[in-house]
Amino acid sequence: MANKRNLKKDINNVLGDIIEEVYVWEMENTDKGTEGSEAIIDEAIQTFDDLIAKVNAKNVENVKAHFKTISAELEDKGKSLLDKLNKL
Repeated sequence: MANKRNLKKDINNVLGDIIEEVYVWEMENTDKGTEGSEAIIDEAIQTFDDLIAKVNAKNVENVKAHFKTISAELEDKGKSLLDKLNKL
């Protein structure tokens, strides 16, 4: 079972790395617009806020299953954001 601290670190690291990759893409593609990349960054920030709120939820009966669900959601959202970045 992942503890709360490690799960928060994972969320921060995964989404932070995705945002960093978007900035690298923007620097390498100055001739293209940034509307799509800004949307990816906004979605990553919203995902971060949502997942951290779920981690901090107090009214959870089965903490292990709850954290496992959050971890799976992080993986799905991360893959989705990377797919969007690769399509730019």
